Amino acid sequence: MEQQLDFLVDKVVAELQKKLGEVSEQAPSPKAETGLIQLRSEPKAEPVANATTAQAPVVNEQPAPSTEPERTTHVPNPKYKEGLDELLSSTPARIGVWRTGVRPLTKTMLELRRDHAAAVDAVYGEVSQAVLDQFSLFTVETQYDNTENYLKRPDMGRVLTEEGVRLLQERGQKKPQVQIVVSDGLSAAAVDANLKDVLPSLMDSLKSYGLTCGTPFFIKGGRVASMDHVGEILEPEVLVLLIGERPGLVTAHSMSAYMCYRPRKGMVESERTVISNIHRQGTSPVEAGAHIGTILSKMLEQKASGVKLVL
Repeated sequence: MEQQLDFLVDKVVAELQKKLGEVSEQAPSPKAETGLIQLRSEPKAEPVANATTAQAPVVNEQPAPSTEPERTTHVPNPKYKEGLDELLSSTPARIGVWRTGVRPLTKTMLELRRDHAAAVDAVYGEVSQAVLDQFSLFTVETQYDNTENYLKRPDMGRVLTEEGVRLLQERGQKKPQVQIVVSDGLSAAAVDANLKDVLPSLMDSLKSYGLTCGTPFFIKGGRVASMDHVGEILEPEVLVLLIGERPGLVTAHSMSAYMCYRPRKGMVESERTVISNIHRQGTSPVEAGAHIGTILSKMLEQKASGVKLVL
């Protein structure tokens, strides 16, 4: 999906360049039009990566399914190019984007608006039922009520509804060795993007350590501390909550895994262990699943989690 969006951004920029070129050719005053082109178009010395140079892309053309493109800067003649290149390679942050007149380049603005829209969609979206069905996850809800309330009242995302408690008591396994819980949190898109890789890898890892697992399920409208309420109901030895992180402008698909030994109400954050930034450009989902199993095994051995756990 992200590669397709990148392709669309490049396509729009290429179309703009083509139209600006046509305007320049038809203009009666080349000198006046040159000023307009310099103000509105990308610097000609720095062509947009992946955009066509002569013609607009064909409608049916597909984005390349290959690797991440190398990041380059649009800054003309940087004083310390090696340092700028090193900085670009070390962070996905928007640096060295340069400008046209007093505003950012067109492609930079399009990418910014695209990523902001993806972040909003992640918060207000819902996890695909097909993904939940794929892993036979039944759903319980917190008292969040709706998304607006969820954002304003985090406390209501920490407690299950009475119906959720009843359903969990009926379908959940009491006192399992390991309990796996999935929640949308602040990014439903993170669950859709990563669960199909994280969960099978985690199950394989638990099996390799000889650990047994209770009945996995999904919490809609959950906050991190909802794992404490689940701990009170099912009383697992260890619990892992796979939850969507707050989306940013680098990615809206980031997931975290919060783990704790014998979760219960009143736990403090230092008693939790977390793996964050689980997504394809961060911590690999498959590797994260395997590592979660290793950490849960150590928790059971040491009967501890958070700052008391020795990894």
